[in-house]
Amino acid sequence: MLDQAFETLKTYDWGTDRKPLEEIDAAVIASHNDAAARTDLENRLAAVLKSNVSRDAKDFACRKLMIIGTAASVPTLASLLSDQDLAHMARFALERIPALEAAQALREALPKLNGSLKIGAISSLGVRRDGESVAPLAKLLTDSDPAVARAAAFALGDIRTSNAAKALSNAKSASTEVKPAVTDASLYCAEGLLAEGKKDEALAMFKAYVGEDHPKHVRLAATKGMLACAGKNN
Repeated sequence: MLDQAFETLKTYDWGTDRKPLEEIDAAVIASHNDAAARTDLENRLAAVLKSNVSRDAKDFACRKLMIIGTAASVPTLASLLSDQDLAHMARFALERIPALEAAQALREALPKLNGSLKIGAISSLGVRRDGESVAPLAKLLTDSDPAVARAAAFALGDIRTSNAAKALSNAKSASTEVKPAVTDASLYCAEGLLAEGKKDEALAMFKAYVGEDHPKHVRLAATKGMLACAGKNN
């Protein structure tokens, strides 16, 4: 039955009967405590991504690899990061695969990508909260594409580590188009540091945004953050 389901997957398109694929869904669930079965499924799904099948079939395979993917799937998924049609789902899988190789693949793809594909990879590193990505993301804060620079700022805000905070604090050369994103990311990062008990680091970040040269809503958010650092939440 599973073999038949994989045969059906080769010609699958969204909108057609999905029932034959439920055998694969069930196999993924059943493999939870069966390493051999899970490895077999992972290999078969990766093979789908390497074959000449429909985009929808490959999307389906990526969705399953989100659940059972390991470092073994990373090279195949990484090869799709430059594919305009498939990069989105490949990134989602790489976001969720816990192996360090998945984050490394996203980082290594950054210099090879442009536009929305690059922004997507940047965002995925933020979702992973990958501390090793702080340095390459910091360099992108001054990228010639403002959308890329903004994405890098938001990713650093999502990572929310001390190094990410320093990178955002040092982003003094960010363009006027990027500075609002740096500000929002900095405040978000400060909130993350505070939540982790790093009050001094959070306080320093909040203090940087209480000056009159910042918009009122930013000053209010920074002041609220400072009060929170002092244990005054009201």
